[in-house]
Amino acid sequence: MSALEQAGLRLLHAFDPETAHGLALRALQLGLAPTTGTITSPRLRTSIAGLALPNPVGLAAGFDKNATALRALSRAGFGFLEVGAATPRPQPGNPKPRLFRLSEDRAVINRFGFNNDGMHAIAARLADRPRDAIIGLNLGANKDSDNRAADFATVLATCAGHLDFATVNVSSPNTEKLRDLQGKDALGALLSGVMETRNGLDRTIPIFLKIAPDLTDAEIADVAEVALSSGIDGLIATNTTLDRDGLTSPHAQEKGGLSGAPLFEKSTCVLAQLYRATGGKLPIIGVGGVASAEDAYAKIKAGASAVQLYSALVYRGLGLVPDIAHGLDTLLERDGFGSVSEAVGTAT
Repeated sequence: MSALEQAGLRLLHAFDPETAHGLALRALQLGLAPTTGTITSPRLRTSIAGLALPNPVGLAAGFDKNATALRALSRAGFGFLEVGAATPRPQPGNPKPRLFRLSEDRAVINRFGFNNDGMHAIAARLADRPRDAIIGLNLGANKDSDNRAADFATVLATCAGHLDFATVNVSSPNTEKLRDLQGKDALGALLSGVMETRNGLDRTIPIFLKIAPDLTDAEIADVAEVALSSGIDGLIATNTTLDRDGLTSPHAQEKGGLSGAPLFEKSTCVLAQLYRATGGKLPIIGVGGVASAEDAYAKIKAGASAVQLYSALVYRGLGLVPDIAHGLDTLLERDGFGSVSEAVGTAT
């Protein structure tokens, strides 16, 4: 991390977390953040669900909820970006404060509740997106919706023309009863509606399903079964956790989803279980606690075809992205792998 980026992070940490997040996005919009450009190599180039990625290090949903900093983020070294979550109608989310730094634990707790500008505003920004980037949208449901399952298909139909992929997010802990949609029957019905909408689009895009880390073994097996039968293109493992074991921060008991370093082991175990349960037939994006090249490599060896990060940026800044990509290239070379795909699932 450069001295300038260290100073910038110290300044941001002087503000409350949500204000700091807004300032970081504003800095990106103004071109004040570091721009690395495309990072790639023969080893790092990979394909997931038909998407040709320059490298497997992606930005997780939640950082740029409203797709307001796409151009800057597309030049920050990521192999792909995921924005959102977007809901059909704008909604303010939960009352503030709703974002907490757990510096002692290198973690974050949020209870945003799908605050966003709504699908029409987000679609308009995506229409002006950089065309040389791989960009996906996290699909959400309105808190007061009469038919949450239908909301996902509605957002997809509205925004798909500007996307490279979309993610069905039924795993946020911050919208009441949303995680109930991960049950076998409910999930099957929801994905059926989404896939029907996807199959009717002028241009077919991959659909991913993002799941929670707090599932039992039986629930993971059910998710794998539904995923394989539904026709979706991949899985994202995992969203934030409700677990608070081992935390030391004063904010440890705040309500919401925990992300960052404490999530790494749990999310990686779920990832490995999913890889085994699906027989490696569906690509998986590993997310949860990635803060180094070694973390990314561990996710890949556990069964991930690509990874995403977000919370680590709070503590390490955007300079972390090229560090992870270049470090991952070195680790693959060290172990004799000619590509990311060769390493996937080698240590489940």
